[in-house]
Amino acid sequence: MTHLSLETFVAELNELRVGAERMLAEATDAAALESARVAFLGAKSGRLKTAQRGLGQLAKADKPAGGRHFNAVKQEVDALFAAAHERVSAPIDAHRTTAIDVTLPGDSIRLGRVHPLTQTIRRVAAIMSHLGFEVVEGPEVEDQWHNFEALAIPAEHPARDPLDNFYLSVASHAEPLLLRSQTSTVQIRVMEERDPPLRIVSLGRVYRPDTADATHYPMFHQVEGLLVEPGITMAHLKSVLRSFASSFLGGDVHVRFRPSFFPFTEPSVEVDMEWNGRWIEMGGAGMVDPAVLEAVGYDPETVSGFAFGLGVERIAARRFGVADIRDFYRNDVRFLEQFSDRGQA
Repeated sequence: MTHLSLETFVAELNELRVGAERMLAEATDAAALESARVAFLGAKSGRLKTAQRGLGQLAKADKPAGGRHFNAVKQEVDALFAAAHERVSAPIDAHRTTAIDVTLPGDSIRLGRVHPLTQTIRRVAAIMSHLGFEVVEGPEVEDQWHNFEALAIPAEHPARDPLDNFYLSVASHAEPLLLRSQTSTVQIRVMEERDPPLRIVSLGRVYRPDTADATHYPMFHQVEGLLVEPGITMAHLKSVLRSFASSFLGGDVHVRFRPSFFPFTEPSVEVDMEWNGRWIEMGGAGMVDPAVLEAVGYDPETVSGFAFGLGVERIAARRFGVADIRDFYRNDVRFLEQFSDRGQA
């Protein structure tokens, strides 16, 4: 008769114990627990019952040691089963057993708010669309051609001073790029690609190294409009600005022009708007300089156009009654929540 070695018998018992521990640990309900019980503790075909029969195959001298090891493993499996039974049958936390009534109102949720500057940009875009202008976008990192030269700003112009711009040194470009200082760059890009007539408005961030105060910030937003077609005059410019201001601020808003100078418009004006009995400077405007039209391939003898630029922060502050534009960037939730329902397009 061939005997089973004690070492093999002990190894099989150890494997049985590890298998029982794994299966009982994975049992999460009564059905899984019963399957584990039958597999290891079943009276007829359980693995412990099968292992017990292996005792008879041990040599007589090995049977006492084999019996002791079998009893130890059986006690361990029994203890594992008892612990798993207690875990599975223990009461579940009240919050897991409570039925959910989906018809009841939920807990109040603190919803996010649309930032007042975003509200303003959306409102401006909607009004200008109603006036026949297409909303266009362009890059915030620009080359000097689009930011200066195409806008009739020569190399010696003080607007190109490094202290007045955020220049970027880029290895793949011979000349430094810069963060755009005006959204007029978008108008140049569109005119290079399209023929007149043209009615566009660009809205976005611009960058200038200004000291932050109640009316200035090194990063701010501009809205720039451009209309180019035959026969355009300053009267058209004033009519568009007055229609825009009346729609945005509400009521009959008056617009006045004050002579000024910008390299890319001729004549150039500062734009003031009167609302609730007070005049406030809103931006600059003028007729597009013929040199700018020629730079993009337009014939200034055939078409003319106007352009205007307004600060989004300024018109938002005017509409919402904000005295310091820095409040728009302080991320004070108490401040931002005041504008949750106002100015959205």
